[in-house]
Amino acid sequence: MFDLDRWQEIFSSIRSNVLRTVLSGFTVALGLFIFVVLFGIGKGLQNAFTEGFARDAQNLITIYTGKTTMAYKGLQSDRTVTMNNDDYDFLINADKDKVGDASPRYTTSLMVKYGKESGTYQVNGAEPGEKVIENRKMLDGRYLTDMDLQRKQNVAVIGRMVQRDLIKNGSPVGKDLNINGTMFKVVGVFSDDGGDWDERHIAVPITTLQQMKKGSDTVSTVYIAYNEKLSPEEAIKYGDELKDRLKSRKNVAPDDENGVRVWNNAKNMNETFQFMAVLTIIVGFIGMGTLLAGIIGISNIMVYIVKERTKEIGVRKAIGAKPRSIVALIVQESVVITVVSGIVGVGIGVLALSLIGDSLEEYFIKSPSVGWVTIFMAFIALVFSGLIAGFVPAYRASRIKPIEALRTE
Repeated sequence: MFDLDRWQEIFSSIRSNVLRTVLSGFTVALGLFIFVVLFGIGKGLQNAFTEGFARDAQNLITIYTGKTTMAYKGLQSDRTVTMNNDDYDFLINADKDKVGDASPRYTTSLMVKYGKESGTYQVNGAEPGEKVIENRKMLDGRYLTDMDLQRKQNVAVIGRMVQRDLIKNGSPVGKDLNINGTMFKVVGVFSDDGGDWDERHIAVPITTLQQMKKGSDTVSTVYIAYNEKLSPEEAIKYGDELKDRLKSRKNVAPDDENGVRVWNNAKNMNETFQFMAVLTIIVGFIGMGTLLAGIIGISNIMVYIVKERTKEIGVRKAIGAKPRSIVALIVQESVVITVVSGIVGVGIGVLALSLIGDSLEEYFIKSPSVGWVTIFMAFIALVFSGLIAGFVPAYRASRIKPIEALRTE
């Protein structure tokens, strides 16, 4: 491997046959380039889909009610179904081991004032679990606490856009907002990946908001983040069970799809997992096909190279070269060309992905990239194939008698 004379022969052969070397290397470089770019784009698709489901908790079940469309148990159709605190407790206690974070929400639009600034904002009465469910990030201060709910504190956590609209200078934490005539102290500011709309929300303790609404115990929506240990199939079944239980509790017909509605992210995640699995198989199949094409290309070129050098091999054997030295020379040259060309192909592929960046985000391809482990495995596969591709024809040529090799045209 470290024979200086052999290395000199290899570089001499490469310099003497530039076109042949370029053609050999081009096949390898192109194969790895296409492989890297394809896998990078596949990863970009995965990133886009993952981000799309990351705005709220991915393991989220949302329960809300509407008007019934069927008469049931002596009750009229077109009846408004309303949830309350007891319904929320019933739902989260039905299967405690399946519940992660949870929060009820009572939603209303109210006039909010600060100094000379004012506006109408969505005010959500909620519990501390809402922070996890909405995937909110605190920019300043804190979120709601259990103590806030127990004491029915007049505290508010505002979105980033509320701060921008109303409290323009300094930290809003500790300042007072007038919400529908009641003073609330700001205890925190949050950001939300849902965008400007979600950042124009204000969160207050649900007990406080219900008290403001003449002691109502109404709940607009129930959010339950199911235990992440549940499989998508188990989570889907759990969501259906919650729906059936609430329908039975509220006397809604089992076939009425409007009286009680459930949005289960597990169904979307299950479909997404299936799509990503198919996408991974397709990209992998294409990538493997590209590598296989590169391997075949290397093999064909090495067969041609060895055939072209048959007379040279005959001369080498005539002057005493051993078969194994001939094989080693050709194999080593093949590996050198494969390694150098592979590095070039990987480099250009990584550079291409870097230049693409987020320019294809409108096509649901975000931050395309390939892990170095994947690149290394593909690189090793091509180098190994280059070794085999060089060895097989070289071994056959080394078995030819010198006189026969010299007669070859």
